[in-house]
Amino acid sequence: MPRRVVIAGASGFIGSALADSLRADGVAVTTLVRRAARSADEVEWLTEGEPLDPAVLEGADALVGLNGASIGRFPWTSSYKHTLVWSRITPTQVLARAVRELGADAPAFVSASAVGYYGATPRGVQTERSPRGESFLADLCGEWEGAARAAGSSARVVLLRTAPIVHPEGVLKPLIVLTKLGASGPIGPGTQIWPWISLDDEIAAIRHVIETEVEGPVNLTGPTRAHANDLGFALARRLNRPYLLRAPEWGLRLALGADATEALLTTDADVRPTVLEASGFSFRHTTVEDAVAASVPAAEPHSLVIGR
Repeated sequence: MPRRVVIAGASGFIGSALADSLRADGVAVTTLVRRAARSADEVEWLTEGEPLDPAVLEGADALVGLNGASIGRFPWTSSYKHTLVWSRITPTQVLARAVRELGADAPAFVSASAVGYYGATPRGVQTERSPRGESFLADLCGEWEGAARAAGSSARVVLLRTAPIVHPEGVLKPLIVLTKLGASGPIGPGTQIWPWISLDDEIAAIRHVIETEVEGPVNLTGPTRAHANDLGFALARRLNRPYLLRAPEWGLRLALGADATEALLTTDADVRPTVLEASGFSFRHTTVEDAVAASVPAAEPHSLVIGR
């Protein structure tokens, strides 16, 4: 059990859940905030280009970097692509510099990345040893991870290649709205493999890599593969709504743009959590259906035929 963890990005979806989990077990959590600090466990940073004082990290067991603007905001205009890049690369560079300056006394640096590293349609099973793919998001992840590795060879650096999280505040957020309206159905072909993970397992996996000697890239994905239709149908069944209306890929590209469509909706990537499983991690939710059932309350039953 770590004694103290520093989190950058603690106000976000994953960061807030991680901070709550650690504090519930008595771990001291210091959060880096982009405003004036309001309590002793907050430290202001990223203001006026000032570097992070390495002293903030002294005595910590881990530094977790989870900064980044949402990739779930559409469309990805040129301006928003710039925001996606800046919000990831700049904070990571600042964190890595502070870790590097502490040298051998630095905490483990656990830095966010994404399964988008492998590209939109890689061939075959993807493990942490697979090469980087070709797409805007793959390039972004490569640059993001490169910024984290600049923490130096004396630091233990972990790169969290996270899959879309099956939760109402994650990948399910837009799907729940469509499903409740009775407007859900196959997205594109519907047979594409969607990497996924539950929020419980995401937080447990981050804590696992903090507490073990794991380093380098780690795929944070569920242990069994799922198709887009598996997730969509599980949600429709949970909400007792139809799953019939297909969203054609050309329409998605027209409405959302090619990069966002390929990165999030028509991606077809069989990404496996090889390092997690080899290091002894045990998943709480082993199927995407389990993850949906754990995060979405069941609707009241009524007579409705759900197609697929």
